[in-house]
Amino acid sequence: MADGARTAATTPRVLHLDHTTVPGGAEFALVRMLRAGAPWAPAVMLAPTDDGLGVYADIPDEVPRRVVGVRQPAGVSSGGPGLQVVAALRLVAQAIATRLHRGFDRAEVVDANTARAAAYGALAAWTSRVPFVVHLRDMVDAEALGRTGHLLMTRFVLPRADGVVSDTNPPLDSARPYLRSDAVARVIPSASGLRLRAAPPARTEGALRVGMLARIDPWKGQLVLLEAFAEAFAGTDARVEFAGSAPFGHDDFLGALQDRATELGIADRVVFHGHVDDVDALIDAWDVAVQASTRPEPLGQNVLQYLASGRAVVVADEGGPLEWVHDDVNGLRFAARDVQSLAEVLRRLGESPALRERLGAAAAATPGLLDDSAVAEAHAVFYREVLEAVRQRSRASAAISAAEPA
Repeated sequence: MADGARTAATTPRVLHLDHTTVPGGAEFALVRMLRAGAPWAPAVMLAPTDDGLGVYADIPDEVPRRVVGVRQPAGVSSGGPGLQVVAALRLVAQAIATRLHRGFDRAEVVDANTARAAAYGALAAWTSRVPFVVHLRDMVDAEALGRTGHLLMTRFVLPRADGVVSDTNPPLDSARPYLRSDAVARVIPSASGLRLRAAPPARTEGALRVGMLARIDPWKGQLVLLEAFAEAFAGTDARVEFAGSAPFGHDDFLGALQDRATELGIADRVVFHGHVDDVDALIDAWDVAVQASTRPEPLGQNVLQYLASGRAVVVADEGGPLEWVHDDVNGLRFAARDVQSLAEVLRRLGESPALRERLGAAAAATPGLLDDSAVAEAHAVFYREVLEAVRQRSRASAAISAAEPA
């Protein structure tokens, strides 16, 4: 578009809120979308962290980055009463700092990238008329959000939201009972850095490589995969690889996984890569890619990355991945949290390169996979829809007020 031709109607000023700069799915999704060239005027407002700008140091220089307020530590939504009181005070302080910043006043849309950001963002938005939207990264239930987080989301955040967006329908369905009737709700996949391409042929030589891309966290299912792998490939040279760091205080769980690998007698065939920059190259080297979360999740960018890479994809049979992975069509499913079920699926794939190749080819051809630019365009449409819905609500309210007797 020519310089000067853009208007607020087509390129609104969007303020993106995030409570952390630690590498995580939500943070990477926003960074990728902004790097793809957001067709709106973005700015990012962050809470202070020990990592400085962290992952947000990689967004384009022309995107303003503002750090305001107080730290928002992890793990407080399900902590004890004392910890939750401190967390509540921090949320209020962050909401005040956010609301008073001039960047908030300039925004035409405020977009909360995480549940924590949605909590203080909603509080700031309640005292203004700025349209407020929420990215749903989890199911709206106490298991996913914690007791306090669920209460805030259902009683406070969602009732204020003018729009919500999620990777798949299950999170939106869990949120709908708490939304206003005219809130805009859309399914848009997260920006996952997808390179859409044809699937490579299945490898028939060398040791089988099974992998999982996910941060190290008990509910992400690393232990389920570890034990299923040990059962499926005992006495073989197959290996299992875990890619992802252990943020949010999960170093102890990483140590427990390493100890369990030793107990199972497979430590020499288990690799913990930690954080990986070149995700595509790593997934391309795997034969089988696994999602094994132990609770329903909206989707997980890893599933989209697996599909786009043309891997033989395995997912738990619940939550958002079921909208993308169809059993024995473009992947295989197993009974969630069931080690035996996963072991059987892995054994089946290990024994059949032809099955891996068929599923991989179908995975790469999965309809609806979007590169980051297409994801950004879909968000631009979403923001315009939210602004139009808010304008219509304002006009309707003005008409009602004008019709009331003096």
